[in-house]
Amino acid sequence: MRCKTLTAAAVVLLMMTAGCSTLERVVYRPDINQGNYLVANDVSKIHTGMTQQQVAYTLGTPMMRDPFGSNVWYYVFRQEPGHEPVSQQTLTLTFDSSGTLTNIDNKPALTGKKSG
Repeated sequence: MRCKTLTAAAVVLLMMTAGCSTLERVVYRPDINQGNYLVANDVSKIHTGMTQQQVAYTLGTPMMRDPFGSNVWYYVFRQEPGHEPVSQQTLTLTFDSSGTLTNIDNKPALTGKKSG
């Protein structure tokens, strides 16, 4: 009888602490960074009228290119700090048919505080 009571108490204790979020902060979670790390200084060097080669020299190769043949490059940087919310930076560059940069879409806009 004592074994059953002890087992029941252990099960109840386990069920009560299973949902505790206070223990989550104690567990180590590594920072996960993926993609093209861009700083505001490098992005400020990019302007319309540049060629694809000039952009690649300045920023490096893009994370993705549009798979359907249009000249769109995506520089994506996703950062997941251990116990903090995920943030993502996406720089989309559009080129015309001759390979000249025509549009820059930077969301969310890089600020000086992210440089490092």
